[in-house]
Amino acid sequence: MPSHATAKEGSRRVGQGIVAALRSTLGKLCCNGLRRAAHRFGVSALWPRANLSTPLKKAFRAVGGESFRRHPRRKRRIGKRIRLRQRYLNGLLGDFPKQDRSPVSEPYDAVLVVGFGGPEGPDEVLPFLENVLRGKNVPRERMLEVAAHYDHFGGVSPLNGQVRALLATLVAKLNERGPRLPVYWGNRNWHPMLPDALAQMRDDGVQRAIALVLAAYSSYSSCRQYREDIARAQAEVGAGAPQVDKIRAFYNHPLFVEMWTERLAAALAKIAAERRGAAELIYCAHSIPAAMAASCDYEPQLLEACRLVSDAAGRPEWKLVYQSRSGPPSQPWLGPDVCDYLRELHAAKQPADVVIAPIGFLSDHIEVLYDLDTEAQAVCDALGMNLVRAATPGTHPKMIEMYRLLIEERVGPNPVRLALGNRGPCHDICPEDCCPPGRPPLSSPETK
Repeated sequence: MPSHATAKEGSRRVGQGIVAALRSTLGKLCCNGLRRAAHRFGVSALWPRANLSTPLKKAFRAVGGESFRRHPRRKRRIGKRIRLRQRYLNGLLGDFPKQDRSPVSEPYDAVLVVGFGGPEGPDEVLPFLENVLRGKNVPRERMLEVAAHYDHFGGVSPLNGQVRALLATLVAKLNERGPRLPVYWGNRNWHPMLPDALAQMRDDGVQRAIALVLAAYSSYSSCRQYREDIARAQAEVGAGAPQVDKIRAFYNHPLFVEMWTERLAAALAKIAAERRGAAELIYCAHSIPAAMAASCDYEPQLLEACRLVSDAAGRPEWKLVYQSRSGPPSQPWLGPDVCDYLRELHAAKQPADVVIAPIGFLSDHIEVLYDLDTEAQAVCDALGMNLVRAATPGTHPKMIEMYRLLIEERVGPNPVRLALGNRGPCHDICPEDCCPPGRPPLSSPETK
């Protein structure tokens, strides 16, 4: 028969094997009790009980997991049991890693897609614009002028329909490749509104969500203001509102650059081969006040994205312009304006063909359809230039895969943060002074 020392050494090795298996099993937690138990033993996560092998089931029961499953309301008594069983495991396993006293990192249990919102009928246009412009010093005459842009398209913004298409594609991708998380949708300015989405998430038991904000660049309007909107929605929902963390800006993600390279190639292919090389390439983005731009990375990020796409497409000559500016003429905004630049370009070079890539936008909403497809097109028609506008990202497969990877890098235990160029990936957690407003814009996307 084996000696007592030999048996003890065997038990010790079995225990060490259990610890190694527990440490390698990361990513999910069975319940709040197991979460605390796992943290207490230096294990960041446990898989659900159904996936545990027999030795792991024993360790699962040893830390009180079985009791939590059967009697979820007896947490105080089970908490004491966990402490007692910790002593048992310490005796079985020998030297155990020192307990980490830092806060437990809760897993994400949902995805929240955050959009701008838009009216879906003529009677919704003015209420929508009142939401957008609330607190901003915009004359009513200007609001009515903007409303006329929506009337040009029957009072319907295509933005919500495009987000619905994106949601369907994203959900299918997450179900296929993971992470398999429920997806919710909330808008800043029109239904479905953020407070309604957060209330539904609370009622569904969601505790922590990752927010996919549909904006590629960092500025007050495209980053910080969304975080402020989420915070206001959480305050409105009150107790039990889920924690929401925003994904990083993705202007230099490899798939974002590849997608725009393909969109640009498709646009250039519409020009006759003998004229294609001489076509002028213009990138376009939403303008913001110069004071706001000076306090964020919006313009440097745009320039970097343009450079990356142009290098990939083999088009070294390009120009970044802006559109949709608002506010008084005395207030400087980023320029030049796209229509002004088209006139300057014609006067200087008289090109036969111009390609505009709206690199600052993710979908063909009102600002793209009106400011580019209507106003810029009219300028080119008057000047005799052929204008080809590249399609926006929409539900391009590489965009959907990029969204999945951005979610995965925040959810997974070993994040891979992909980025091209010299600026590196953006931060996951925005610092306190990130993207200050400067002078708030008199308009935001979808208000032109």
